[in-house]
Amino acid sequence: MTYSWILFASIALVFWGITGVTQKLATNRISSELSFLWFAYAMIAISLVLMLTVTMHWHVRPLIFWLALAGGTLNGLGALTSFTALESGGKASIVISLISLYPLLTVAFAVLVLHEKLTARQGVGIALAIVAAILLSLEPKAPEAQGERS
Repeated sequence: MTYSWILFASIALVFWGITGVTQKLATNRISSELSFLWFAYAMIAISLVLMLTVTMHWHVRPLIFWLALAGGTLNGLGALTSFTALESGGKASIVISLISLYPLLTVAFAVLVLHEKLTARQGVGIALAIVAAILLSLEPKAPEAQGERS
């Protein structure tokens, strides 16, 4: 049994973990739109390297093409809105943690569309993730300024 997927998932975890900080640093200094454009340029550069170094099988059924295109579009829109959340004052530790719960939606769609089954343990994990999202999103109230009491 091979576990190469664990290696790649671990590398993705490191990349995306660092990304949250770099995105916040960027959106502190430039607009979310400009930050997104630089993100897109980086994706184009990576895509060009792949096109030049990996043998591609370009002939796919139209449905597969449109599914891949929809996935890329949704990923791009998710990145853009995450940059906007960071630029709008969201703390990186909270914004990135909340948006990283997107697998909950993936699980819901997998159950509804792909008819996958969840175990009780997985259900508990989902419930705990929802509780964690709620707890992470709670911001302490700002202290009242002196003289502004009602």
